[in-house]
Amino acid sequence: MAAAAMLALPAVAALDIGDPVPKFTANAALGGKTFRYSLADALAKGPVVLYFFPAADSTDCSIEAHAFAEAIDQFAALGATVIGVSADDIDTLAKFSVKSCQSRFPVASDEAKTVIEGFDALMQTRPDFANRLSYVIAPSGKVAYYYQNLNPDKHVERMLNALRALPKATPSR
Repeated sequence: MAAAAMLALPAVAALDIGDPVPKFTANAALGGKTFRYSLADALAKGPVVLYFFPAADSTDCSIEAHAFAEAIDQFAALGATVIGVSADDIDTLAKFSVKSCQSRFPVASDEAKTVIEGFDALMQTRPDFANRLSYVIAPSGKVAYYYQNLNPDKHVERMLNALRALPKATPSR
């Protein structure tokens, strides 16, 4: 009975380091074109930086998306891909993917908030929105690092530092 009560408590931070992440597919946009994004497919290629943001075209979300876009080559050099997720509709995100993301990385629509809830990224004070929460997900499908802060300024830097700290994969023989 106590375990059931604990599950009813609101999420304090996020999925914890070492927790397996829920695999998902979602409608996404890159460069204004929509497609079906699969986290499992992305993880098969290397680590994934998954970041949640409250609302496309808001000032802070545009700042954050621009920062991720500017750093995308650094993420690629570390073998990582980036995906942003919000509860915005896909048409809004298609425009955002060009304007703020500079067509450098995809953003996925989660209007039903199933992905957002699965990653404990629902904003407690405004449940129609995702919180500003970023994850580094190891290729194993487990959380390697997370950072939650409504201020967009440190998300890119912290994700890059976490990727640099990941153990290097050794080729299997």
